[in-house]
Amino acid sequence: MDRALIVGVNIAADRKEKSFSLAMDEMISLVKACDMEPVGRIEQNMEYANTATYIGAGKVGETAEMARALEADIVVFDNGLSPIQLRNLTRELDCPVMDRTTLILEIFSTRARTREAKLQVEVARLQYMLPRLVGLHDALSRQGGASGAMSNKGAGEKKLELDRRRLEQRLTSMKRELEGIAGERETQRKKRAESGIPRVALVGYTNAGKSTIMNSFLDEYVDGEEKKVYEEDMLFATLDTTVRRIAPPGKNAFLLSDTVGFISNLPHNLVKAFRSTLEEVREADLLIQVIDYSDENYMEHIKVTEDTLREIGAEKIPMIYAFNKADLCGMGDSATVQGDDKVYMSAKSKSSMETLLALISEKLSKRYQDCSFIIPYKRGDIVSYLNDNAVVHRIEYREDGVYMETNVSRIDAARYEQFKTILSGQKE
Repeated sequence: MDRALIVGVNIAADRKEKSFSLAMDEMISLVKACDMEPVGRIEQNMEYANTATYIGAGKVGETAEMARALEADIVVFDNGLSPIQLRNLTRELDCPVMDRTTLILEIFSTRARTREAKLQVEVARLQYMLPRLVGLHDALSRQGGASGAMSNKGAGEKKLELDRRRLEQRLTSMKRELEGIAGERETQRKKRAESGIPRVALVGYTNAGKSTIMNSFLDEYVDGEEKKVYEEDMLFATLDTTVRRIAPPGKNAFLLSDTVGFISNLPHNLVKAFRSTLEEVREADLLIQVIDYSDENYMEHIKVTEDTLREIGAEKIPMIYAFNKADLCGMGDSATVQGDDKVYMSAKSKSSMETLLALISEKLSKRYQDCSFIIPYKRGDIVSYLNDNAVVHRIEYREDGVYMETNVSRIDAARYEQFKTILSGQKE
């Protein structure tokens, strides 16, 4: 396991002691998530970043000495580094250097499981690499040669230019494949929208407990262990958006999405790369913001989440605030509801999950209405559909068809308008 020395700079222009402290603490978790051991930490307050080395000249020497003393294999900066800063620091410190963006990209690349997630991460990584090709290694200055599409465009073309062209061609190819996957995802979303089943998305800071909530619902209301999502106590355990149909007995069904977690200073390229995945959030009817209430920085986490939601255009969607891990704060396993949009709970408590479900059902109730139908016997497909997608309060087999008293989505009520009856069972 590589040993990592962490370096952070608090710039005067955006100096907020609490935010800086949170970012530095977060770096420790990110380093661990990247399978490295944090062995030391250096901080510096500066009016502005040094254009050559980001940190001051004296701090460069101090960092080099500490890296040698602690036998660090790599130095990780909490800040984003320019290509020149990266090159100079690598030379001055005489060891590999990584910035926050590269670190997060490394974590994402190891966590990605589906083809879409892998492509999204790789696109973000290549976009970040392109301007940093200069000076990454000595070999880039050598003359290079290739055949076919990669042949030299003229005498004296450097390997740097070839490498850049290779990356650009690879980027184009991967973006094209992602567009195809995004098209398939859009088709799936349209089909789900046509069904009238409400869409609920779990959002929030990474490692807040979104996947635990998803799996708690799946354990209770969905058969099949294979339908559960990956769950682990680590940053960015989930990168792939998973959609599952939740159909509690006696309550209306809804589609529940588990999404990638947010983090402070999430690289813009990553937000952009995952935009198609985050469409599930933007098109949801209800958001559940999962908050780790046991984390002393939970208010900052809420701000980061809401800033990210604003960036993707999802800030106006109705929301439930689920303050998870409240049991670790001495509040017990039973959920406490405040107002109509806040619940203090434990995702591992059955009673807490029942309270959250009741809150979800209440929020979605306006999308449903009570309707009675008489369905002709030859339309057994409609009877089957309503049994699967509506709450059926009463069913009778009459001479003229199957009489059903239901609570259905307004979309389905309009879809089957011709079969509606009044409660007496007579045609309207």
